[in-house]
Amino acid sequence: MEEQRENKLGVLPIPQLIRQFAVPSIVAMLVGALYNIVDQFFIGRSIGELGNAATNVAFPLTTSCTAIALLIGIGGAASFNLSMGRKEHEKAVHYMGNAAVLLFGLGLILCVGTQIFLTPMLRFFGSPDSVLSYAIVYTRITSIGFPFLIFSNGGAHLVRADGTPQYAMICNLAGAGINTVLDPLFIFGFQMGMAGAAFATIIGQIAAAGMVFRYLCHCKTVTLHRAHLIVHIENALQIMSLGLSSFFNQIAMMVVQIVLNNSLTYYGSRSIYGESVPLACAGIISKVAMLYFSVVIGLAQGLQPIASFNYGAKQYDRVKYAYGLTVRYAVSVSACAFVLFQLFPRQIISVFGDGSEEYFLFAVRYFRIFLFATFLNGVQPVTATFFTAIGKPIKGVFLSLTRQILFLLPLIVIFPLFLGIDGIMYAGPIADLVAGAVAIGMMVLEMRQITRLERARTTECIT
Repeated sequence: MEEQRENKLGVLPIPQLIRQFAVPSIVAMLVGALYNIVDQFFIGRSIGELGNAATNVAFPLTTSCTAIALLIGIGGAASFNLSMGRKEHEKAVHYMGNAAVLLFGLGLILCVGTQIFLTPMLRFFGSPDSVLSYAIVYTRITSIGFPFLIFSNGGAHLVRADGTPQYAMICNLAGAGINTVLDPLFIFGFQMGMAGAAFATIIGQIAAAGMVFRYLCHCKTVTLHRAHLIVHIENALQIMSLGLSSFFNQIAMMVVQIVLNNSLTYYGSRSIYGESVPLACAGIISKVAMLYFSVVIGLAQGLQPIASFNYGAKQYDRVKYAYGLTVRYAVSVSACAFVLFQLFPRQIISVFGDGSEEYFLFAVRYFRIFLFATFLNGVQPVTATFFTAIGKPIKGVFLSLTRQILFLLPLIVIFPLFLGIDGIMYAGPIADLVAGAVAIGMMVLEMRQITRLERARTTECIT
Protein backbone atom coordinates (compact mmCIF):
# COMPACT_ATOMS: atom_id res chain seq x y z
CA MET A 1 0.00 0.00 0.00
CA GLU A 2 2.81 2.39 0.88
CA GLU A 3 4.56 1.78 -2.44
CA GLN A 4 1.37 2.32 -4.40
CA ARG A 5 0.71 5.66 -2.72
CA GLU A 6 4.29 6.72 -3.21
CA ASN A 7 4.27 6.04 -6.95
CA LYS A 8 0.94 7.50 -8.07
CA LEU A 9 2.58 10.88 -8.73
CA GLY A 10 4.74 9.14 -11.30
CA VAL A 11 2.15 6.98 -13.05
CA LEU A 12 -1.29 8.64 -13.07
CA PRO A 13 -2.18 10.93 -16.02
CA ILE A 14 -0.98 14.52 -15.50
CA PRO A 15 -4.42 16.17 -16.00
CA GLN A 16 -5.87 13.83 -13.38
CA LEU A 17 -3.06 14.60 -10.95
CA ILE A 18 -3.43 18.35 -11.46
CA ARG A 19 -7.14 18.12 -10.75
CA GLN A 20 -6.52 15.91 -7.74
CA PHE A 21 -3.89 18.16 -6.17
CA ALA A 22 -4.73 21.62 -7.51
CA VAL A 23 -8.44 21.70 -6.69
CA PRO A 24 -7.95 21.15 -2.95
CA SER A 25 -5.05 23.64 -3.02
CA ILE A 26 -7.24 26.21 -4.74
CA VAL A 27 -10.02 25.68 -2.22
CA ALA A 28 -7.52 26.01 0.63
CA MET A 29 -6.13 29.27 -0.78
CA LEU A 30 -9.61 30.64 -1.42
CA VAL A 31 -10.59 29.78 2.12
CA GLY A 32 -7.56 31.67 3.41
CA ALA A 33 -8.55 34.68 1.33
CA LEU A 34 -12.15 34.37 2.51
CA TYR A 35 -11.06 34.69 6.14
CA ASN A 36 -10.14 38.28 5.32
CA ILE A 37 -13.00 38.85 2.87
CA VAL A 38 -15.63 37.74 5.40
CA ASP A 39 -14.16 40.01 8.08
CA GLN A 40 -14.01 42.86 5.56
CA PHE A 41 -17.65 42.32 4.57
CA PHE A 42 -19.12 42.32 8.08
CA ILE A 43 -16.80 45.04 9.38
CA GLY A 44 -17.72 47.23 6.41
CA ARG A 45 -21.40 46.67 7.10
CA SER A 46 -21.12 47.39 10.84
CA ILE A 47 -18.27 49.88 11.33
CA GLY A 48 -17.76 51.25 7.84
CA GLU A 49 -14.83 52.95 6.15
CA LEU A 50 -12.60 53.22 9.24
CA GLY A 51 -13.07 49.55 10.04
CA ASN A 52 -12.13 48.57 6.48
CA ALA A 53 -9.06 50.77 6.68
CA ALA A 54 -8.08 49.13 9.99
CA THR A 55 -8.10 45.62 8.50
CA ASN A 56 -5.97 46.91 5.64
CA VAL A 57 -3.43 48.29 8.09
CA ALA A 58 -3.31 44.93 9.89
CA PHE A 59 -3.03 42.95 6.66
CA PRO A 60 0.82 42.91 6.50
CA LEU A 61 0.82 40.72 9.62
CA THR A 62 -1.55 38.26 7.96
CA THR A 63 0.79 38.26 4.98
CA SER A 64 3.66 37.50 7.36
CA CYS A 65 1.79 34.43 8.60
CA THR A 66 1.21 33.28 5.04
CA ALA A 67 4.88 33.83 4.24
CA ILE A 68 6.04 31.64 7.14
CA ALA A 69 3.43 28.98 6.32
CA LEU A 70 4.68 28.82 2.73
CA LEU A 71 8.37 28.94 3.72
CA ILE A 72 8.04 25.83 5.88
CA GLY A 73 4.97 24.22 4.32
CA ILE A 74 6.05 24.41 0.67
CA GLY A 75 9.68 23.76 1.59
CA GLY A 76 8.77 20.78 3.75
CA ALA A 77 6.42 19.37 1.12
CA ALA A 78 8.97 19.78 -1.70
CA SER A 79 11.72 18.19 0.42
CA PHE A 80 9.38 15.32 1.33
CA ASN A 81 8.28 14.66 -2.27
CA LEU A 82 11.78 14.95 -3.74
CA SER A 83 13.05 12.46 -1.16
CA MET A 84 10.18 10.07 -1.78
CA GLY A 85 10.82 10.27 -5.54
CA ARG A 86 14.45 9.32 -4.89
CA LYS A 87 13.39 6.44 -2.58
CA GLU A 88 14.91 8.16 0.48
CA HIS A 89 12.05 7.28 2.83
CA GLU A 90 13.70 7.96 6.19
CA LYS A 91 14.96 11.36 5.09
CA ALA A 92 11.46 12.25 3.86
CA VAL A 93 9.78 11.54 7.19
CA HIS A 94 12.33 13.68 9.05
CA TYR A 95 11.53 16.60 6.76
CA MET A 96 7.82 16.27 7.55
CA GLY A 97 8.33 16.12 11.32
CA ASN A 98 10.79 19.02 11.37
CA ALA A 99 8.47 21.13 9.22
CA ALA A 100 5.52 20.60 11.59
CA VAL A 101 7.54 21.77 14.61
CA LEU A 102 8.97 24.78 12.78
CA LEU A 103 5.52 25.92 11.69
CA PHE A 104 4.09 26.19 15.21
CA GLY A 105 7.33 27.48 16.76
CA LEU A 106 7.73 30.34 14.31
CA GLY A 107 4.05 31.20 14.80
CA LEU A 108 4.62 31.59 18.54
CA ILE A 109 7.57 33.89 17.94
CA LEU A 110 5.53 36.11 15.60
CA CYS A 111 2.66 36.20 18.11
CA VAL A 112 4.88 37.36 20.98
CA GLY A 113 6.63 39.95 18.84
CA THR A 114 3.32 41.38 17.68
CA GLN A 115 1.95 41.67 21.21
CA ILE A 116 5.06 43.52 22.38
CA PHE A 117 5.46 45.94 19.46
CA LEU A 118 1.85 46.26 18.30
CA THR A 119 1.33 50.04 18.27
CA PRO A 120 4.62 51.00 16.59
CA MET A 121 4.07 48.17 14.09
CA LEU A 122 0.65 49.49 13.08
CA ARG A 123 1.95 53.04 12.72
CA PHE A 124 4.78 51.69 10.58
CA PHE A 125 2.20 49.88 8.45
CA GLY A 126 0.62 53.24 7.61
CA SER A 127 -2.18 53.66 10.16
CA PRO A 128 -3.44 57.24 10.56
CA ASP A 129 -4.66 58.34 14.00
CA SER A 130 -8.31 57.97 13.00
CA VAL A 131 -7.82 54.26 12.25
CA LEU A 132 -5.29 53.25 14.93
CA SER A 133 -7.68 52.35 17.76
CA TYR A 134 -9.68 50.01 15.51
CA ALA A 135 -6.51 48.37 14.20
CA ILE A 136 -5.14 47.80 17.73
CA VAL A 137 -8.31 46.06 18.93
CA TYR A 138 -8.45 43.81 15.86
CA THR A 139 -4.76 42.89 15.67
CA ARG A 140 -4.13 42.30 19.37
CA ILE A 141 -6.73 39.53 19.30
CA THR A 142 -5.96 38.02 15.88
CA SER A 143 -2.25 37.76 16.73
CA ILE A 144 -3.16 35.12 19.35
CA GLY A 145 -4.18 32.91 16.46
CA PHE A 146 -0.92 33.29 14.49
CA PRO A 147 0.61 29.95 15.62
CA PHE A 148 -2.61 28.13 14.66
CA LEU A 149 -2.99 30.00 11.36
CA ILE A 150 0.59 29.22 10.33
CA PHE A 151 0.36 25.60 11.47
CA SER A 152 -2.93 24.95 9.66
CA ASN A 153 -1.92 26.68 6.40
CA GLY A 154 1.60 25.26 6.32
CA GLY A 155 0.53 21.86 7.60
CA ALA A 156 -1.99 21.59 4.77
CA HIS A 157 0.94 21.43 2.33
CA LEU A 158 2.38 18.51 4.28
CA VAL A 159 -0.99 16.76 4.19
CA ARG A 160 -1.16 17.22 0.40
CA ALA A 161 2.41 16.00 0.01
CA ASP A 162 1.43 12.85 1.89
CA GLY A 163 -1.18 12.18 -0.80
CA THR A 164 -4.38 13.39 0.89
CA PRO A 165 -5.23 16.76 -0.67
CA GLN A 166 -8.95 16.35 0.05
CA TYR A 167 -8.37 16.31 3.82
CA ALA A 168 -6.28 19.48 3.57
CA MET A 169 -9.20 21.12 1.81
CA ILE A 170 -11.63 19.96 4.49
CA CYS A 171 -9.44 21.44 7.24
CA ASN A 172 -9.46 24.86 5.63
CA LEU A 173 -13.15 24.72 4.82
CA ALA A 174 -13.98 23.88 8.43
CA GLY A 175 -12.00 26.84 9.74
CA ALA A 176 -13.55 29.24 7.26
CA GLY A 177 -17.03 27.92 7.92
CA ILE A 178 -16.66 28.52 11.65
CA ASN A 179 -15.38 32.04 11.00
CA THR A 180 -18.26 32.83 8.64
CA VAL A 181 -20.90 31.64 11.12
CA LEU A 182 -19.36 33.37 14.13
CA ASP A 183 -18.63 36.73 12.44
CA PRO A 184 -22.23 38.00 12.27
CA LEU A 185 -23.04 36.40 15.63
CA PHE A 186 -20.21 38.17 17.44
CA ILE A 187 -20.32 41.46 15.50
CA PHE A 188 -24.07 42.02 15.33
CA GLY A 189 -25.58 39.57 17.84
CA PHE A 190 -23.17 40.26 20.72
CA GLN A 191 -22.33 43.81 19.55
CA MET A 192 -18.59 43.10 19.80
CA GLY A 193 -17.53 45.10 16.73
CA MET A 194 -13.89 44.69 15.65
CA ALA A 195 -13.20 42.37 18.59
CA GLY A 196 -16.00 40.07 17.48
CA ALA A 197 -14.54 39.71 13.99
CA ALA A 198 -11.13 38.97 15.52
CA PHE A 199 -12.43 36.30 17.93
CA ALA A 200 -14.40 34.60 15.14
CA THR A 201 -11.23 34.44 13.05
CA ILE A 202 -8.98 32.83 15.66
CA ILE A 203 -11.60 30.26 16.71
CA GLY A 204 -11.78 29.06 13.10
CA GLN A 205 -7.99 28.95 12.89
CA ILE A 206 -7.66 26.88 16.07
CA ALA A 207 -10.20 24.37 14.77
CA ALA A 208 -8.37 24.00 11.44
CA ALA A 209 -5.00 23.58 13.19
CA GLY A 210 -6.45 20.84 15.40
CA MET A 211 -7.59 18.90 12.34
CA VAL A 212 -4.17 19.19 10.68
CA PHE A 213 -2.48 18.02 13.90
CA ARG A 214 -4.77 15.00 14.04
CA TYR A 215 -3.84 14.03 10.48
CA LEU A 216 -0.10 14.37 11.01
CA CYS A 217 -0.38 11.94 13.92
CA HIS A 218 -1.76 9.36 11.45
CA CYS A 219 -0.10 10.01 8.07
CA LYS A 220 -0.84 7.71 5.12
CA THR A 221 2.59 7.04 3.60
CA VAL A 222 4.86 7.59 6.61
CA THR A 223 4.70 7.33 10.39
CA LEU A 224 5.93 10.21 12.52
CA HIS A 225 7.76 9.42 15.75
CA ARG A 226 9.17 11.74 18.40
CA ALA A 227 12.65 11.45 16.89
CA HIS A 228 11.34 13.01 13.68
CA LEU A 229 10.15 16.09 15.60
CA ILE A 230 13.65 17.04 16.78
CA VAL A 231 14.68 19.87 14.48
CA HIS A 232 18.10 19.44 12.89
CA ILE A 233 19.73 22.49 11.38
CA GLU A 234 20.53 20.76 8.08
CA ASN A 235 16.90 19.70 7.69
CA ALA A 236 15.64 23.18 8.55
CA LEU A 237 18.00 24.80 6.04
CA GLN A 238 16.94 22.37 3.30
CA ILE A 239 13.26 23.00 4.01
CA MET A 240 13.71 26.77 4.04
CA SER A 241 15.81 26.79 0.89
CA LEU A 242 13.01 25.14 -1.07
CA GLY A 243 10.37 27.37 0.51
CA LEU A 244 12.23 30.63 -0.05
CA SER A 245 10.58 31.38 -3.38
CA SER A 246 7.05 31.36 -1.98
CA PHE A 247 8.26 33.03 1.24
CA PHE A 248 9.91 35.95 -0.51
CA ASN A 249 6.90 36.36 -2.75
CA GLN A 250 4.76 36.95 0.34
CA ILE A 251 7.37 39.10 2.09
CA ALA A 252 7.61 41.18 -1.06
CA MET A 253 3.85 41.58 -0.98
CA MET A 254 4.06 42.67 2.65
CA VAL A 255 6.80 45.23 1.98
CA VAL A 256 4.86 46.63 -0.95
CA GLN A 257 1.69 46.70 1.16
CA ILE A 258 3.44 48.75 3.85
CA VAL A 259 4.89 51.22 1.35
CA LEU A 260 1.56 51.31 -0.47
CA ASN A 261 -0.39 52.05 2.72
CA ASN A 262 1.92 54.90 3.64
CA SER A 263 1.86 56.29 0.09
CA LEU A 264 -1.94 56.10 -0.10
CA THR A 265 -2.28 57.90 3.22
CA TYR A 266 0.27 60.59 2.30
CA TYR A 267 -0.85 61.31 -1.26
CA GLY A 268 -4.51 60.71 -0.44
CA SER A 269 -4.43 63.50 2.14
CA ARG A 270 -3.20 65.80 -0.63
CA SER A 271 -5.95 64.80 -3.06
CA ILE A 272 -9.73 65.12 -3.27
CA TYR A 273 -10.10 61.66 -1.70
CA GLY A 274 -8.60 62.30 1.77
CA GLU A 275 -6.33 59.94 3.73
CA SER A 276 -8.80 57.20 4.68
CA VAL A 277 -10.66 56.65 1.38
CA PRO A 278 -7.66 55.35 -0.64
CA LEU A 279 -6.55 53.21 2.30
CA ALA A 280 -9.98 51.61 2.68
CA CYS A 281 -10.53 51.10 -1.06
CA ALA A 282 -7.09 49.66 -1.75
CA GLY A 283 -7.50 47.24 1.16
CA ILE A 284 -10.78 45.90 -0.17
CA ILE A 285 -9.50 45.68 -3.74
CA SER A 286 -6.31 43.86 -2.75
CA LYS A 287 -8.36 41.24 -0.91
CA VAL A 288 -10.77 40.84 -3.82
CA ALA A 289 -7.77 40.43 -6.12
CA MET A 290 -6.47 37.76 -3.74
CA LEU A 291 -9.52 35.66 -4.60
CA TYR A 292 -8.45 35.15 -8.20
CA PHE A 293 -4.77 35.14 -7.23
CA SER A 294 -5.56 32.37 -4.74
CA VAL A 295 -6.72 30.24 -7.66
CA VAL A 296 -3.43 30.88 -9.45
CA ILE A 297 -1.36 30.11 -6.35
CA GLY A 298 -3.48 27.02 -5.69
CA LEU A 299 -2.69 25.78 -9.20
CA ALA A 300 1.00 26.40 -8.56
CA GLN A 301 0.86 24.53 -5.27
CA GLY A 302 -0.96 21.65 -6.95
CA LEU A 303 1.87 21.49 -9.48
CA GLN A 304 4.55 21.30 -6.75
CA PRO A 305 4.29 17.62 -5.66
CA ILE A 306 3.81 16.47 -9.27
CA ALA A 307 6.86 18.35 -10.56
CA SER A 308 9.00 17.49 -7.52
CA PHE A 309 8.36 13.75 -7.63
CA ASN A 310 8.73 13.37 -11.39
CA TYR A 311 11.84 15.54 -11.56
CA GLY A 312 13.37 13.46 -8.76
CA ALA A 313 12.37 10.30 -10.67
CA LYS A 314 13.85 11.76 -13.92
CA GLN A 315 10.52 11.59 -15.76
CA TYR A 316 11.16 14.88 -17.55
CA ASP A 317 8.39 14.55 -20.15
CA ARG A 318 5.84 14.52 -17.34
CA VAL A 319 7.52 17.51 -15.70
CA LYS A 320 7.23 19.61 -18.88
CA TYR A 321 3.65 18.57 -19.53
CA ALA A 322 2.58 19.34 -15.96
CA TYR A 323 4.08 22.83 -16.07
CA GLY A 324 2.60 23.70 -19.46
CA LEU A 325 -0.89 22.56 -18.52
CA THR A 326 -0.79 24.42 -15.19
CA VAL A 327 0.28 27.67 -16.85
CA ARG A 328 -2.55 27.42 -19.36
CA TYR A 329 -5.06 27.02 -16.55
CA ALA A 330 -3.54 29.94 -14.61
CA VAL A 331 -3.57 32.32 -17.58
CA SER A 332 -7.20 31.44 -18.31
CA VAL A 333 -8.19 32.30 -14.74
CA SER A 334 -6.24 35.57 -14.89
CA ALA A 335 -7.97 36.56 -18.14
CA CYS A 336 -11.40 35.98 -16.58
CA ALA A 337 -10.43 38.14 -13.57
CA PHE A 338 -9.25 40.90 -15.92
CA VAL A 339 -12.67 41.01 -17.61
CA LEU A 340 -14.53 41.17 -14.28
CA PHE A 341 -12.30 43.91 -12.85
CA GLN A 342 -12.64 46.05 -15.96
CA LEU A 343 -16.40 45.66 -16.42
CA PHE A 344 -17.83 45.50 -12.87
CA PRO A 345 -15.58 47.44 -10.45
CA ARG A 346 -18.34 49.52 -8.83
CA GLN A 347 -20.58 46.51 -8.33
CA ILE A 348 -17.74 44.59 -6.64
CA ILE A 349 -16.78 47.42 -4.28
CA SER A 350 -20.45 48.02 -3.38
CA VAL A 351 -20.65 44.57 -1.78
CA PHE A 352 -18.48 45.85 1.09
CA GLY A 353 -20.72 48.75 2.13
CA ASP A 354 -21.63 52.27 1.13
CA GLY A 355 -19.38 55.29 0.80
CA SER A 356 -19.07 58.78 -0.57
CA GLU A 357 -18.90 59.53 -4.30
CA GLU A 358 -15.15 60.10 -3.91
CA TYR A 359 -14.91 56.62 -2.35
CA PHE A 360 -16.49 54.93 -5.38
CA LEU A 361 -14.65 57.15 -7.86
CA PHE A 362 -11.28 56.14 -6.43
CA ALA A 363 -12.26 52.47 -6.16
CA VAL A 364 -13.35 52.22 -9.81
CA ARG A 365 -10.22 53.94 -11.12
CA TYR A 366 -7.96 51.84 -8.87
CA PHE A 367 -9.60 48.61 -10.02
CA ARG A 368 -9.28 49.43 -13.71
CA ILE A 369 -5.79 50.94 -13.71
CA PHE A 370 -3.82 49.15 -10.98
CA LEU A 371 -5.13 45.73 -12.03
CA PHE A 372 -5.05 46.37 -15.79
CA ALA A 373 -2.37 43.70 -16.51
CA THR A 374 -4.12 41.05 -14.42
CA PHE A 375 -4.41 38.84 -17.51
CA LEU A 376 -0.64 38.15 -17.33
CA ASN A 377 -0.45 37.37 -13.61
CA GLY A 378 -0.85 33.62 -14.06
CA VAL A 379 2.68 33.09 -15.37
CA GLN A 380 5.03 34.41 -12.67
CA PRO A 381 3.78 32.59 -9.52
CA VAL A 382 3.46 29.24 -11.31
CA THR A 383 6.95 29.54 -12.76
CA ALA A 384 8.50 30.60 -9.45
CA THR A 385 6.90 27.66 -7.65
CA PHE A 386 8.03 25.33 -10.44
CA PHE A 387 11.68 26.29 -9.97
CA THR A 388 11.37 25.58 -6.25
CA ALA A 389 9.66 22.26 -6.92
CA ILE A 390 12.52 20.98 -9.08
CA GLY A 391 15.14 21.95 -6.50
CA LYS A 392 16.30 25.29 -7.96
CA PRO A 393 15.33 27.73 -5.19
CA ILE A 394 17.64 30.57 -6.27
CA LYS A 395 15.80 30.98 -9.57
CA GLY A 396 12.49 30.71 -7.76
CA VAL A 397 13.47 33.35 -5.21
CA PHE A 398 14.66 35.75 -7.91
CA LEU A 399 11.46 35.34 -9.87
CA SER A 400 9.37 35.85 -6.73
CA LEU A 401 11.10 39.18 -6.12
CA THR A 402 10.75 40.56 -9.66
CA ARG A 403 7.18 41.82 -9.64
CA GLN A 404 6.93 43.12 -6.08
CA ILE A 405 10.42 44.28 -5.08
CA LEU A 406 12.40 44.89 -8.27
CA PHE A 407 9.62 46.54 -10.27
CA LEU A 408 6.51 47.54 -8.30
CA LEU A 409 8.16 48.95 -5.18
CA PRO A 410 10.41 51.48 -6.98
CA LEU A 411 7.53 52.54 -9.22
CA ILE A 412 5.23 53.14 -6.22
CA VAL A 413 7.88 55.46 -4.78
CA ILE A 414 8.85 57.26 -8.02
CA PHE A 415 5.63 57.68 -10.02
CA PRO A 416 3.64 59.59 -7.33
CA LEU A 417 6.40 62.20 -7.20
CA PHE A 418 5.27 63.27 -10.67
CA LEU A 419 1.68 62.05 -10.91
CA GLY A 420 0.44 62.23 -7.32
CA ILE A 421 -1.87 59.43 -6.17
CA ASP A 422 -2.50 58.44 -9.81
CA GLY A 423 1.14 57.38 -10.03
CA ILE A 424 0.43 54.57 -7.55
CA MET A 425 -2.26 53.22 -9.85
CA TYR A 426 -0.10 53.21 -12.98
CA ALA A 427 2.75 51.42 -11.18
CA GLY A 428 0.73 48.19 -10.99
CA PRO A 429 0.26 47.27 -14.67
CA ILE A 430 3.80 48.24 -15.65
CA ALA A 431 5.27 45.98 -12.96
CA ASP A 432 2.98 43.13 -14.00
CA LEU A 433 3.98 43.36 -17.66
CA VAL A 434 7.72 43.41 -17.02
CA ALA A 435 7.59 40.60 -14.41
CA GLY A 436 5.57 38.43 -16.79
CA ALA A 437 8.11 38.94 -19.56
CA VAL A 438 10.99 37.96 -17.25
CA ALA A 439 9.17 34.78 -16.13
CA ILE A 440 8.52 33.72 -19.71
CA GLY A 441 12.16 34.29 -20.68
CA MET A 442 13.51 32.29 -17.72
CA MET A 443 11.13 29.42 -18.37
CA VAL A 444 12.05 29.15 -22.04
CA LEU A 445 15.70 28.68 -21.04
CA GLU A 446 14.77 26.15 -18.33
CA MET A 447 12.65 24.08 -20.71
CA ARG A 448 15.61 23.81 -23.06
CA GLN A 449 17.70 22.51 -20.16
CA ILE A 450 15.04 19.96 -19.19
CA THR A 451 14.82 18.82 -22.81
CA ARG A 452 18.58 18.16 -22.80
CA LEU A 453 18.22 16.15 -19.58
CA GLU A 454 15.38 14.20 -21.16
CA ARG A 455 17.50 13.31 -24.20
CA ALA A 456 20.42 12.27 -22.00
CA ARG A 457 18.09 10.09 -19.95
CA THR A 458 16.74 8.44 -23.11
CA THR A 459 20.25 7.77 -24.39
CA GLU A 460 21.23 6.28 -21.02
CA CYS A 461 18.24 3.93 -21.04
CA ILE A 462 18.99 2.76 -24.60
CA THR A 463 22.62 2.15 -23.72
